[in-house]
Amino acid sequence: MPLPRSPLVRYLLLAVGVVALYALLHTGYVSYPTSDSQRVNACFTVLARNQDWRALRDSMKQIEDRFNRRYNYPYVFLNDEPFSDEFINMTRSMTQAEVHYGQIPSEHWSYPEYINQTHASEARAKMKQDDVMYGGSESYRHMCRFESGLFFKHPLMQQFDYYWRLEPGIQYLCDINYDPFLLMKQRRIRYGWTIAIYELMNTVPTLWDSVRRFMQTHPDLIPEHNALWWVSRDNGTSYNGCHFWSNFEIADLSFYRSPEYQQFFDFLDREGGFFYERWGDAPVHSIAAALFLQKEEVHWFRDIGYYHPGWQHCPSGDAWLANRCTCDPNDKSKTITNAGWGKCSHQWEMLPDTPRHLRKAL
Repeated sequence: MPLPRSPLVRYLLLAVGVVALYALLHTGYVSYPTSDSQRVNACFTVLARNQDWRALRDSMKQIEDRFNRRYNYPYVFLNDEPFSDEFINMTRSMTQAEVHYGQIPSEHWSYPEYINQTHASEARAKMKQDDVMYGGSESYRHMCRFESGLFFKHPLMQQFDYYWRLEPGIQYLCDINYDPFLLMKQRRIRYGWTIAIYELMNTVPTLWDSVRRFMQTHPDLIPEHNALWWVSRDNGTSYNGCHFWSNFEIADLSFYRSPEYQQFFDFLDREGGFFYERWGDAPVHSIAAALFLQKEEVHWFRDIGYYHPGWQHCPSGDAWLANRCTCDPNDKSKTITNAGWGKCSHQWEMLPDTPRHLRKAL
């Protein structure tokens, strides 16, 4: 086909080609809108209280402006109480996508019969006395347990294959010009993250003891080529504290629904650490990913700029400019990868690759 004679048209075509080539070279995939036929069976999942609506409007505006206004992925809001009309009206008005509201079943936000509630209460009082973060909070423990192994069992979640966690008060600091869900589906990625950080070890003093007992009890569930090295440099003897900050995570729900993950969560649940200590969903998810997944099945979304109160991940270089980022990658007070607590991100890159002929992800 002959080139157009108009210099202006030629210039525009050249510009489009340069942009497409740039996207391919710098992200590894071309940015394009997703049609209904291409859209992945996925949703945003939000655990929230009725009073969170204002902070959630900010979060939704961020993700809508930066990404979802082009894709219209639905939202699932979950609460241990019925949602108020105010909450529903204030959140529904922030998106053109479908929005679902559900109440968490009481059995998923209460004490299992095998938990000694007197012991749990005494443990909370001791942790509060010792100034452990959220050490005295009962509701925080129910939240961590729910997010660790129960959220994906909610009836509203059964229809979806992938999920993206969204929380009140977060910020998306760069445009997301491609579909992370589609990337994960095409490459068979099971878990995606953007911030990795060290755990507060006084919240999980016996977690690794329980993990070791699980590994000894169920050696058949632990694949040979996994990512264990990232959380334990001594072949499983101790836990180094690294975990993915799960307030941002994108996951293939078949990972959480898998028999091995279900057995892992059930084992930990009966150990009692969600209530007798303050085990969080972040180390539980991360250790499970390290035990059951290969490195290539876990993806660092390093091009997604993200802030959660305390820390941010901020892309640098060409991606910062191309994706209209507003963060400062050199701000060591916020940017986790440039701070001491961000070593876990760099250590992930040091994790040995899975032999190519044994890789499950593309």
